[in-house]
Amino acid sequence: MILTAKAAVAGVMGWPVGHSRSPRLHGWWLDHHGIDGAYIPLAVPPDRITEAIRALPALGLRGANVTVPHKEAALRACDHVDPVARRVGAVNTLVVGADGSIEGRNTDGFGFMANLTADRPDWRAASGPAVVLGAGGAARAILVALADAGAPEIRLLNRTASRAEGLAAELGGPIKVIPWEDRAAALAEAALVVNTTTQGMGGQPALDLALDRLPPSALVTDIVYTPLHTPLLTAAAERGNPVVDGLGMLLHQARPGFEAWFGRMPEVTPELRRFVLESL
Repeated sequence: MILTAKAAVAGVMGWPVGHSRSPRLHGWWLDHHGIDGAYIPLAVPPDRITEAIRALPALGLRGANVTVPHKEAALRACDHVDPVARRVGAVNTLVVGADGSIEGRNTDGFGFMANLTADRPDWRAASGPAVVLGAGGAARAILVALADAGAPEIRLLNRTASRAEGLAAELGGPIKVIPWEDRAAALAEAALVVNTTTQGMGGQPALDLALDRLPPSALVTDIVYTPLHTPLLTAAAERGNPVVDGLGMLLHQARPGFEAWFGRMPEVTPELRRFVLESL
């Protein structure tokens, strides 16, 4: 559609930003709902991220998503930060208020949980222990989301044990650090397995994880979505475990930002998934 002078504009800040699927995703929603708006890529070098964020109100933007490597720096540039983003220690969504103030939010955990429940409506975090592999930025958001959703125990494993221990000490709650070499045994009685590492991504080695101890009812998910069906998900599906791919997390985490900027909470549909998959 043709934009008017009153068009609502948002974007995504990253360095680089050309790989981001967000303009395609938000553009589809804008077209689908007939909204007078635009969503644009904003290539911002790391040494100018604070300046770029503070310029959003003057430029008339409603806000922006923030992707690597800016998520932690963005938190420090905001006037207000929501409690979830504060606990996660990173911001992925910026919302410009009517008074020109900038609020930082983190919707990664929302996207993760919404992806699981949309695909497996009967699954509940409280149904049993969760096993989380990796202790990077995505893991932080997922750990907070699982704890808030009532997971009775979260078994955290990372190749560098000190990083996992530091994360567990910082976040608290039901997180229990388990040595990486005990990862196969950690699957016993688990209700959920989450891979947040890059292992299994295209060009990376597959995750070395034997699933023999994993209950057949346990849900297995991977936040990687290139390829859509990682070796972990393929192996889990072959033994009968329910699996959820990582594309839905990308799609669902975008919904709260779209609502804040453009006034409508969008849905994740099969048509949208196909449209985004065409660009992968």
